Amino acid sequence: MHVFDVFSIIGTIAFAMSGAIVAMEEDYDILGVVVLGLVTAFGGGIIRNVLIGVPVTTLWSQSDLIILALISVFCAFVLPLGWLHHWKRTEALFDAIGLSAFAIQGALYATQMNHPLSAVLVAAVLTGSGGGMVRDLLAGRKPLVLRDEIYAVWAMVAGAAVGLGAATATWQLLTLFVVVIVFRMLSVHYKWRLPRRSLSHGGASGGGMSAGS
Repeated sequence: MHVFDVFSIIGTIAFAMSGAIVAMEEDYDILGVVVLGLVTAFGGGIIRNVLIGVPVTTLWSQSDLIILALISVFCAFVLPLGWLHHWKRTEALFDAIGLSAFAIQGALYATQMNHPLSAVLVAAVLTGSGGGMVRDLLAGRKPLVLRDEIYAVWAMVAGAAVGLGAATATWQLLTLFVVVIVFRMLSVHYKWRLPRRSLSHGGASGGGMSAGS
């Protein structure tokens, strides 16, 4: 199995379960849980394919991943409530795993098609965060990628590492996978933020990667 396939599997499981849990948090029925789980798992890849010139219909050639996503959604749906409440405390970790796996997968996809670095970065960001953005919008939430904690930046870091050739061997890609997860979790824990300006408060706040309270 190619490392490309490994990242696809990891990202699919993590994001499918993430979408299913969010749907249940919003009291969606079983159909809504399935739809949100599948959208989270495949939405980013579909958006990426449109932008880098891959036929959207290639999704239907990924029947194994679709089945895996459905199994993941079903597992999330039947988990005991105690486990689901525990998920709330580990939601950021699963989201970080999906972000890292899909960002690297998207970057590898664009690199194999000999796209320039700019396209590799876009592919990494959209694959890593696109599904989550659609999930949050369908759930009536502010997209996580646009919130305070640094999110898409780590997808860009993964894309840059792959696009610049800094991570090519399997061990390098796996190391990058872990590094992105660690830094994503650090940004959540310490509330690292990008600079922002709120018109409602009349000024800038959250400058740099400073620790929040």
